[in-house]
Amino acid sequence: MNWRGSTTVPDRIFACLPYLLPLIEVFAFGQFLLRDFPLLGIVFLPMLPLLRIYYGVRYAGIIIFFALWLLVVRNDKIAHFIRFNTMQAIILDIVVFLCGILTDLVKFVPGSGFAMQTLYTTIFMGIVGAVVYSVFQSLNGRYAEIPAISDAVYMQVR
Repeated sequence: MNWRGSTTVPDRIFACLPYLLPLIEVFAFGQFLLRDFPLLGIVFLPMLPLLRIYYGVRYAGIIIFFALWLLVVRNDKIAHFIRFNTMQAIILDIVVFLCGILTDLVKFVPGSGFAMQTLYTTIFMGIVGAVVYSVFQSLNGRYAEIPAISDAVYMQVR
């Protein structure tokens, strides 16, 4: 949906950057898939410096989360396209957080090893797929419409 006006190339690039947050957060869920398919790790190799910084700084996730929320999403001076994509990345990050809680609960079930691997891989592939789709749409200057998530974004970003 491109009804809010045209987007510039810098806007498109800046709209893609917040998607690094859910991608970094979901990386931990890819442990089983990346262990079984080590060549897939080559795709994520450029992210290693970001992963080290992110997990090396205590509370980096919550600091980045609130910085994006307060400085980008709530700033009306920033283009709607960037604010929309930032909020969508934040909601994807919240989904990863909630999935983390779900997997913590499933760990208590005895003999849930295969279920855990399946759940981790599904979460990883789902979030990575949503991020790739959103970045592709953003680079093309279109709003990435993800069911339920985009509806929540539209409620927050006006």
